[in-house]
Amino acid sequence: MAIDTSESSDTKEKNIDLDYVLVNELGQFGRFQLKYICLIALPLMTAAFFSDYVFTAAALPHRCRIPECGERNKSAVFHPEWIANAVPVIEDESELASCERYVSVYPGYNSSVLDCPIDLFDHSRTKKCDGFVYGGDNSVVYDFDLGCEEWLRSLSGTLSSLGTLLVLPLVGFISDHFGRRMALLFSVFNTALFGISKAFSVNYTMFLILQLLETTLGAGLASSAFIFGAELVGPKYRVVTSATLASAFALGEVLLGAIAWLVRPWRTLILTLYIPVFLLLSYHWILFESVRWLLAKQKYDEARNVLENVAKTNNADISATSMDALLNPPTIVRNRQQRSPVKFIFRSRVLFRRVCTTPIWWMTTTFIYYGLSINSTSLSSTIYLNYILAVAVEIPGFYSAVLTLDRFGRRKTLCCGFFISAACNLAFIFIPLDLSILRLVIYLGGKFSISLVLASLYLYTSELYPTEFRHSLLGFSSMVGRIGSVCAPLTPLLTAYWHGLPHTIFAIFGALSGLLVLTQPETLSKKLPDTLEEAEAI
Repeated sequence: MAIDTSESSDTKEKNIDLDYVLVNELGQFGRFQLKYICLIALPLMTAAFFSDYVFTAAALPHRCRIPECGERNKSAVFHPEWIANAVPVIEDESELASCERYVSVYPGYNSSVLDCPIDLFDHSRTKKCDGFVYGGDNSVVYDFDLGCEEWLRSLSGTLSSLGTLLVLPLVGFISDHFGRRMALLFSVFNTALFGISKAFSVNYTMFLILQLLETTLGAGLASSAFIFGAELVGPKYRVVTSATLASAFALGEVLLGAIAWLVRPWRTLILTLYIPVFLLLSYHWILFESVRWLLAKQKYDEARNVLENVAKTNNADISATSMDALLNPPTIVRNRQQRSPVKFIFRSRVLFRRVCTTPIWWMTTTFIYYGLSINSTSLSSTIYLNYILAVAVEIPGFYSAVLTLDRFGRRKTLCCGFFISAACNLAFIFIPLDLSILRLVIYLGGKFSISLVLASLYLYTSELYPTEFRHSLLGFSSMVGRIGSVCAPLTPLLTAYWHGLPHTIFAIFGALSGLLVLTQPETLSKKLPDTLEEAEAI
């Protein structure tokens, strides 16, 4: 039987909620929870595909097309023997100039692609390209002729990240009003639909619009899956579950890099990534609705069905008393309405200081986290392996947070994570290019450290705010943090001014945030504050 009809006076006296039932009766992490974590891992891995712009809009080697030498289109041989006669060679890098060429001495002269002599060009004068030849064709840069349009090319990643900010209120509304499962299915459908549509883009404007729509309507995938995965796990296992779900996202990034390595044409890559996503719509029949949402919305018949299935799968019993307490909660009369946090922020110096500090942590973390992933493709010519290593190192970073948060405290964990990441980014700038292994190790050390911070940030931020304002202020910090992910795709462009500029900025922001952590109190072993006064007293 799933329901135990025995009752005890001790149970009746307790305040029975879902967490109590999970801890004492259903099990905090049983077969039911394990099955759901495995199922939820798939949409979380899919959410990593939003970073496909790292490969679909990757920079390609390009140079000016030389029509005087018989080059008629962008698919001409990239490095013919005579090319140094027509295009300047950058001495420091021994590479061809990307955006300029020598001026022709005889305009209108047509030579052969096999023989283009040096005396056809004036090496004392250069001009901008009229057309381009590319060193590859596996990017939108080739199809839409984006040579020397680096800011325009990087706009793909920026718009994709902007969509992850715009989606928050939409998916929040759907999740609260129509259920967690509906929010998940809504995100799955739009991810698959607009993801596949990108493969049929006829120009770059269409590609950018679809990129923005994909994340604006589909990027709720990760948050919906996270909520689904965590709501039925007992308090004891929530931190580990959070790290596991975050690791599923990292595995999705690894999968993205591996598929991009195997499937080079960008249109085929997109179809390979997104067509299988439609299979996740089967979750409508596989997943139960979140029991917490059902109880909150007073859908008690459906909630009973879910609870009985949890008990059956976990081979556990739920008492009639507990079932009755969950399905017939006492009516609570609130004496006051939910207060706005705005006026209390300005009244309390402590709260004001925290509201000014935590968004900077979030913005710094997302900026460095996504910035290091995107810039990893320029570490060496093996861009796919570099990306895979840079995202795979997140997994030990996430689980390290589980080990350090309760052992060393929240403040030390975040502070050390920020400072180590800053130090690694600063050191990376000055390591010679020929020490490739050392460069890679230091780079991965920076990504490991910021991943540890990312896994710790949610917990520490929530512990600094009182219950009444916790959700809104945590959401505010997270929303401001998205600014970092929007700016991150633009950082590779800064290397045009100095190769170490992106990592210098990462280091400065990391060090600043590490110092700001020291301005806040330690929350380890402290009671979660319910009131503003308790939050100020930490």
